[in-house]
Amino acid sequence: MADRRLQVFHAVAKHLSFTKAAEALFMTQPAVTFQIKQLEEHFNTRLFERGHGRISVTPAGAVVLEYAERILALSAELDLRLKEMTGHVAGLLLVGASTTIAEFLLPQVLGEFKSKYPGVMPRLVVGNSGAVESRVAEHTLDIGFIESPSHLPSIACDDCCEDELQVVCAPSHALAKLKAVSPKQLIEFPFISREIGSGTREVTDDYFQKAGVAPDTLNIVMELGSPEALKGLVATGLGFAIMSRSTVEKETRLGDLVLVPLAPRLNRRLSVVYPKERFRSRLVNTFVQFAKERLAAPHPA
Repeated sequence: MADRRLQVFHAVAKHLSFTKAAEALFMTQPAVTFQIKQLEEHFNTRLFERGHGRISVTPAGAVVLEYAERILALSAELDLRLKEMTGHVAGLLLVGASTTIAEFLLPQVLGEFKSKYPGVMPRLVVGNSGAVESRVAEHTLDIGFIESPSHLPSIACDDCCEDELQVVCAPSHALAKLKAVSPKQLIEFPFISREIGSGTREVTDDYFQKAGVAPDTLNIVMELGSPEALKGLVATGLGFAIMSRSTVEKETRLGDLVLVPLAPRLNRRLSVVYPKERFRSRLVNTFVQFAKERLAAPHPA
């Protein structure tokens, strides 16, 4: 119901980028530029300063942004409240998830939820934990599933389920013979790590730090942003990785990769995040509860 121009303006102001705003709104960049031009003509003032490849919000733009956030929030709440008077769980569900959760845990949950509530149209956006958290804070996602606690004050964070991280290596690797391995033992071996910004990277860095091993003393030979790429490289024998058990269930059953528990064990809580102080629809609440129950269910070893 809210003016589309305000929605586009809000996205550009938050990203300070026409390109990123277009991606977040699933629009073309020319369409975004046109909407901003229309809004500036409506108010007869410039809302953004453009120059040297960068944009910034003008004083008038800052005023518009303040009101846009309030108008968009109220508009969304009005739409949701009226839809829920029908008693049906339906509508667009914008879900963000970190790569590991999106690729290995959520697909089945989303499929089961869609089967139970055919009127729901889920849309899954994948990125590392930091990116998903930011999108939720910007209100371009309804909820997000991340691999580490939230660091943003505007975000509410609930525990979702527990996940164990273990050393993953090729069957021919020296670590494959061990029943468990300590952080200090891993220093001498080449390490294939997740990228900075990944929830897995944050959790493993903290784990090593608490064990008295500075993360920068590890022999990191490569950083990768995809669990699938990580598994493929580990299978060559180049080095070991630390990954969620759920990501390598198939490969360990086939004998392509080996899991070695850490000592002490490395367990983390996966989190679901959503904006604070914002009305949560019946659809969002129903999905969060459904996902928590499914993700907390035991997975095959």
